[in-house]
Amino acid sequence: MIRFTDVYKIYPGGHNALSNISVEIGNGSFVFLIGPSGAGKTTLLRLIIRDMLPTKGKVFVDDWEVSKLPKAKIHHLRRKVGMVFQDFKILSDRTVFENVSLGLEILGKKEKDIQKDVSSVLELVGLANKANRFPQELSAGELQRTSIARAIAGGPKILLADEPTGNLDPVTAREILDILQEVNKIGTTIIMATHNVDVVNHFKKRTIAMESGSIVSDEEKGHYLIPKSENKKRS
Repeated sequence: MIRFTDVYKIYPGGHNALSNISVEIGNGSFVFLIGPSGAGKTTLLRLIIRDMLPTKGKVFVDDWEVSKLPKAKIHHLRRKVGMVFQDFKILSDRTVFENVSLGLEILGKKEKDIQKDVSSVLELVGLANKANRFPQELSAGELQRTSIARAIAGGPKILLADEPTGNLDPVTAREILDILQEVNKIGTTIIMATHNVDVVNHFKKRTIAMESGSIVSDEEKGHYLIPKSENKKRS
């Protein structure tokens, strides 16, 4: 369970990135987080992984109040919450296998367990035959698959995806969503920030729309809501 209670985030200079956010996301959910650039989507995700702290209010991941976690326990939160980025953040001097295994090595897993876990997640994302390839040998879609594999290799309960299809063509974007759905089916909570109208309207998941730091709608089997600011520009 992820829960925001009356959360505000004000950046230096007075910019109000989030205003009075209260929302719950249950275990095993798949949620699209939509809205224009600057709406607060990335800020919300960063609060979940304690990459920053709220100015006011509370953020919970399961029974943990994130802002009150001692620094010594933040790594426990990061094991529970994986993250996928638009720009992949793949290490260019390591193979697909080595990129995915890095987090498991940091966790101190045994070599035979790493081999098993990495092989399993590469199979899940359709990269079993690319394990020994380097990033420069991969397509953009394959790089994002590698990023997803790395994020789920440690078995996180929650996967945050920040614009994971932003640099991909429509067909590849659908393939990435299919993979995220498979990850969701094994019990992982997925929260995906996206501008991709076609993906949101096709997959019809719970859709939380944000604008100017506030939640403006929250629909089960939602659709891509055109922000009021965009409607005004068009009229």
